[in-house]
Amino acid sequence: MSKAVPMTEIWRGSLLESLHSGHAVICDDTGQIVQSWGDPETLIYPRSSSKMIQALPLITSGAADKYGLTSEHLALSCASHNGAAIHTDRVQAWLDRLGLTDDAFRCGPQEPNDRPARDGVICAHAHPCQYHNNCSGKHSGFLTVAQHMGAGPEYVEVDHPVQQACLAAFDEVTGLTSPTYGIDGCSAPNPATTVHGLARAMAWFASAHDRNDRQSAAAVRLREAMMLHPELVAGEGRSCTALMRAMQGRVAVKTGAEAVFVAIIPEKRMGIALKISDGATRASECVIAALLVGLGVLDGADPAALAYTNTPILNRRNIVTGVIKPVLSDWPPAA
Repeated sequence: MSKAVPMTEIWRGSLLESLHSGHAVICDDTGQIVQSWGDPETLIYPRSSSKMIQALPLITSGAADKYGLTSEHLALSCASHNGAAIHTDRVQAWLDRLGLTDDAFRCGPQEPNDRPARDGVICAHAHPCQYHNNCSGKHSGFLTVAQHMGAGPEYVEVDHPVQQACLAAFDEVTGLTSPTYGIDGCSAPNPATTVHGLARAMAWFASAHDRNDRQSAAAVRLREAMMLHPELVAGEGRSCTALMRAMQGRVAVKTGAEAVFVAIIPEKRMGIALKISDGATRASECVIAALLVGLGVLDGADPAALAYTNTPILNRRNIVTGVIKPVLSDWPPAA
């Protein structure tokens, strides 16, 4: 990532205290780059920003319709949720629909990020379950596809039919053959691609309504589910949920670990992908918000935009000590 460029500055007083560099690409529906920063061909792991791609086989296989999944299920299949009751209740009901228990998951237990849920686990002297895992919605989708296929229980293995279907979808929508993969925090394989490839995939999702093939129809259902249920994709206090609510069903956004962020913009048939080199989430949230404001799909005066761009940094006495702000060259575009 040696060609990364400055993207976010942290100022304290009159000094630039920290600087986050990275890469970003905006793609159109032909897969061409509209604008980029850094090196578009930088190879990255999309991490959880690619969950909507991994969810494509859930629909194209026929599994979603066979089990009567709703838009809420589809939103959860794309989610990195807080483990709040609105998430875990739905995941447990999904397992019941499949006739499975928490033991069927391969994502591992995780302490909920949602405070009431976490306090509930502690006060009950209990341990977190796998359904608390932020990826349990995605894994519910994997289990649904595996059961529909009649495949074995080890659905996170790279050679399992579920993961092979996910990889085939990934290569198709990114327009590249993934050269390698890593194991994600939830134990599933995470194929690598370029920042350009990831942005191309998001533009493919954004323009899916222009096509009538099975894969594109699935993409429309997934992006619509995300925009319809932003609270299920992440949760209260999370940037994905706040930004999607602010854009009122116009754009789907999704973060990924290590400061990856993507956006699907149907009205412009554009996709965005970005990666901050040092993995700082505060920087990826700042940049994605700035890009959305610059494209005119997010009001720069909206509280959600102000929470992430040109945002005052407060100390414990609520004194303004600095500011976090985007520093994107040639942005926003000239009128």
